[in-house]
Parts: sequence; C-alpha cells; structure tokens
Amino acid sequence: MIRRLIALILIVALVGGGAALWISRDWWSEGPLQKPASIQVKKGDTLASAARALEKAGAIRSTTNFLRFARRFGSKDPVRAGEFEIPARASGAEILDLLQHGKPVQHLVTIPEGMPSILVHERLMAEPQLTGTIAVPAEGSVLPDSYSFEAGEPRAAVLARMQAAMRKALDEAWAARKPTTVVTSKRDALILASIVEKETAVASERPMVAAVYSNRIREGMKLQADPTVIYPITQGKPLGRRIRLSELRAVNGYNTYASAGLPEGPIANPSKAAIEAVLDPAKSPALYFVADGKGGHVFANTLAEHNANVQRFYAIRRSRGEM
Repeated sequence: MIRRLIALILIVALVGGGAALWISRDWWSEGPLQKPASIQVKKGDTLASAARALEKAGAIRSTTNFLRFARRFGSKDPVRAGEFEIPARASGAEILDLLQHGKPVQHLVTIPEGMPSILVHERLMAEPQLTGTIAVPAEGSVLPDSYSFEAGEPRAAVLARMQAAMRKALDEAWAARKPTTVVTSKRDALILASIVEKETAVASERPMVAAVYSNRIREGMKLQADPTVIYPITQGKPLGRRIRLSELRAVNGYNTYASAGLPEGPIANPSKAAIEAVLDPAKSPALYFVADGKGGHVFANTLAEHNANVQRFYAIRRSRGEM
C-alpha cells in the first residue's frame, strides 16, 4: 500500500509538473511570433475577436488556450481599441497586458508651413488610417505641425486638434504683440502672416518681409503680393505658369495688385513664426524686395534701389538661361 501511495504521489507530481510546463509554454514563456507584427483592435472588439486576430498573425498558438489562460491568470480589464505592434517572441501574458494597458501605435500626419486648406483637406482624406469625412477647413484655421493619431481615429478629431493648436498659438502670439505691429485684430494677423509665409521660404526673412508689408500698409501702398493673385485661381495650389496681366488686374477681394490693404481672408495656413513676425516685424524702412537668385530676397528702401535689384536678378536669370 505504501509503495502504491508513493507511486500515485509521483504520478500526480509528474502530471502537475507537466501541466505547469504546458501553462508556462503557452502563457509565460516565449511565444511563436518570429518577427514583430501589427494587429488592429476595432472599437467594440472583444478579447475573443482580438485573440482570433492574434492567432491569424501567428502571435499565439491557440485562441482557445489564450482565452483560457487570460481568464485564469490575466487582468479583467477590457482590451483597448487601436493598432498594436506585437514584439517577436512575446508571451501570452505580455500580449494580453499590451492589449489592455499598452499604448496603441501612433501615426503622424504633417502639415507644412503655408499649406492651403484645400491641400490640408486632401492630405487628411488620403490618410488611410483615419476614418470619416471632413469639409475643407477654413483657410488659416490650421496650425502647421506634425500631429500624431491612432489608427481608426476620426479625421474630424485630428482636424479639431490642428485648429485648437492654431487658436492657442494665435492667442499666445497676440498677447505678446509689439506696438510696432500694423495689424489691429487677430484675423488681420492671420491674413498678413499667410502672405508673409507664402512670400519667403527662408525663416530668417519673415520679420523683414513682415516689415515691408507693414510699411506699405502704413503708407497706403498696394501690397502687390503675387500669392494673393494666385489664391482665387487655385485656392492656394501652385499655379504652374506665369501670372497673366488680366489676373494682375482682376478685382476679387484677394488681389493686392488691384486693391490696397489686406485681402479679405488668409491665403494659406501660416506658421506660428510667421504670425509672430507680423506681430513683431523687423525695424526697417524697406518697402520693396525681390529674389536674390540664391533662394532668398534682397530688400530696398526706395524704388530706384529696388529697380536696380530687379535688374541684377534678371541678369542672374539670363545667365542661367531662364530668360
């Protein structure tokens, strides 16, 4: 009897040890995934549906065993919605914790400085990881920057963050405006900043370009900014050709060759730096500027100086075979 009892105890121990090893293999030990893989957990998905996706991706060996061990050893918290990257060899316990408490993969969408709203709309609508539809946002309402989002997030939510960022940036810049600024409202600051943004791609030039346009406004001169001529034609997209004489003469609320003062609205989404330049322009009497042939501009206080600068620029273009 004693021998039988000992044998029975040994059998039970062996069976228990085997079961422990089996549990360890499928729950706490390395999983079968050979390389990282992404799975998508949709809003409203259950742990069971997530487990089926995990098995399909090769992250777990068995949906049934994963759910059994999750109920016995895991947290009762629900799985989160989003895209999750499962590391290679992740155990069942690690995967469950990632789905319940981990941070979903973050994607980025970038809005370049000076991008018009029609292109912001196209960029958001073309992002396959976002959902839902949006209208073209109001021009000047989006702050250029890179914005993170989770797969499956509504486009409207991402756009709302972009517009909230612009309101915050504009409020902060307006609160710090200098007495030398020529604009008298936040909207006018946006309008003038959008022109400054489109006129130069050189960040250090923004305060000088802002100074030129501020001086012209004070003098009652027309701004004569080419981007304001193009905006009613393309809504801010590249024109792809030279501006026609008829377009320079068109009266439409935006053309600053035809009318003095600011256009009726922004012509792009300006950066915070462009807004700050308008609200704190450089101390300069300059009234003119023209391209210098090197990617920047040369500024002039008088028309005579400006005309000489224009002739130098034309000479550069002729030497390059552009004229």
